[in-house]
Amino acid sequence: QVQLVESGGGLVQPGGSLRLSCAASGFRVSSAGMTWVRQAPGKGLEWVSHITRSAMTTYADSVKGRFIISRDNTKNMLNLQMNNVKPEDTAVYYCDLLGQRGQGTQVTVSS
Repeated sequence: QVQLVESGGGLVQPGGSLRLSCAASGFRVSSAGMTWVRQAPGKGLEWVSHITRSAMTTYADSVKGRFIISRDNTKNMLNLQMNNVKPEDTAVYYCDLLGQRGQGTQVTVSS
C-alpha cells in the first residue's frame, strides 16, 4: 500500500534554507506526478509545487524562485528545497499523491 513519510522540518530563520523529504513506499515516485502542499495555522491547504512523471515542475507564485521540487528515484523520495524562507512559509508541509498524504513535517520560520 502507498505510504508517505515527510521529514526535514524545523525552526529556521528568515532568509535561511531547509530541505524537506518525503519517503515513498508502495509505488515508484518516478512513475507518478507528486505534489507538495502546506497548511498554515488556522488556514486551509495550500498547493505549493508539483512535479510530473516527466519531471516538469510548477510552483505557486508565493514560492516561485525560492523553492525547488525534485525526485530522487534511487531513494524513491520526493524533495523540496526551500531557500530564502519567509515567516509566511510557516506551515505543516505534506507530500501528496492523488490526495493521499503523510503525517506532515512542521516548518517554522522565525527569528
